Amino acid sequence: MSSAQNNGRRLATVRGLAAAAALLLTGSIAACGPANTGLQHDAARQLQQRVLGVSQAAAGNDPASGLAALDGLEADLAAAVGTGQVSEDRRRSIMTAAAAVRADLAAAKAVADAAAAKAAAEAAAAQEQAAAEAAAAEAAHVAPAPVAPAPADNGKGNEGKGKDKDDD
Repeated sequence: MSSAQNNGRRLATVRGLAAAAALLLTGSIAACGPANTGLQHDAARQLQQRVLGVSQAAAGNDPASGLAALDGLEADLAAAVGTGQVSEDRRRSIMTAAAAVRADLAAAKAVADAAAAKAAAEAAAAQEQAAAEAAAAEAAHVAPAPVAPAPADNGKGNEGKGKDKDDD
């Protein structure tokens, strides 16, 4: 199996795990029914919007954006805990799911970064080879050395040269 196929399969697996973890996170936030769930309705709605951003980034194969959205989710969660809209038990549950999502997104980002670095290295190598080939072709196509001109005849031809000279 080629390295590209192997990376593609790994990336698809990581993407699937990230999406599954985001769904788990959504489920932990969505269970906001009665007041004793430890999560008030307004806080749940705000956190669900953040989870949607994480899920969309994961589905769109953009782990860096997913990690940024997850940072926003965690900040909103901390603020909601601070104002009493989310209980400590519910915060721990959400953070456990968020940690799993973060691990999946970080793995997906590592795979994507490695693939991008490899592609950049291959492109640079191809560009170097093309430049070397162009330089070799230019060197082979050097203009030929100038040819020395033939001696001038001065209009005399063979007259006055050699034994057959007439002595009139």
